[in-house]
Amino acid sequence: MGLKHILNPILFQGYKKKNRYFEGWYYKMVSADETYKVAFIPGISLAGEKTHSFVQVFISQKLPNMTLKTDYFRYEKSDFQYENEPFKVTVGPQSFSSNQLSVDFKSNRLQVKGSLFIESLTPLEKGLWTPNIMGPFGYLNFMECYHGVVSMTSPLKGSLIIDGKEVSFDGGKGYIEKDWGKSFPRAYVWLQTNHFQDPDTSLMFSYADIPFLGFYFIGLICNLYYKGKEYRFATYNFSKVIKEEISPKQAFYVLKKGKYRLEIKAIQQDQIDLASPINGAMDHTIKEGLSGQVEIRLFHKNVLIYEDTGKEAGIEIMRK
Repeated sequence: MGLKHILNPILFQGYKKKNRYFEGWYYKMVSADETYKVAFIPGISLAGEKTHSFVQVFISQKLPNMTLKTDYFRYEKSDFQYENEPFKVTVGPQSFSSNQLSVDFKSNRLQVKGSLFIESLTPLEKGLWTPNIMGPFGYLNFMECYHGVVSMTSPLKGSLIIDGKEVSFDGGKGYIEKDWGKSFPRAYVWLQTNHFQDPDTSLMFSYADIPFLGFYFIGLICNLYYKGKEYRFATYNFSKVIKEEISPKQAFYVLKKGKYRLEIKAIQQDQIDLASPINGAMDHTIKEGLSGQVEIRLFHKNVLIYEDTGKEAGIEIMRK
């Protein structure tokens, strides 16, 4: 990967890949009234005879009853196209960029059509040691899986027609990240929410078994965006996980970096199966919900400086 791609994870990273490779963007969009949550995952899978491009759609509807729907729309490899300046990826008739997405899906399971406009991005702070959320690991070219955060939170405009009903996303919030490589980690906890009582707060967290030079280590990346400031807890900045408690639908962590301590309690609600990669092929499944809850407490020198609860959280708990 060139430096331009390392610094800009939204760009297509797999332009030199031929096989055993996947890449997928994750666009999570929540309506202003939080009734509808929609995640679009456009991507490509390079896996021999199983090679194809795709868009995975995940819809969570709160009213009148909690309803989860998902479908996997498969396309030919040739249906996947990308541009870097400005960034845009198209999969069949669907298009995704840094400021807009336009979709038209129809199947027996769901129907979604329309355009959403991403009014601005909240990218991560960058530096020589932290070119992206992976820190110095982002420079390496042999990792099994790479992660990128495109926008911690984004205001939305536009509407989608979902199963025949027009749903406005004006005043809603978006979040964009992505993954690429060969396979997802064998075990991990991932969560994200930007729906706290403080409207500008956003949190992403990942704690995963990472294969590295024939061994495994548990890698941490966590970014709390609060009052225009990043609180980054990661393996590469010598943060530590001093407590971990996991059950099938709950996770509790205590993170420490210097004089800061962050407590995270995640509670997963309804969940559904989504496709995930193994050696580039989308043959595995994970479980995710879009309506979880995340409680956080941030301390500085053992003094509580911020406490909040995030709703509409995407949460995945994948245990060995």
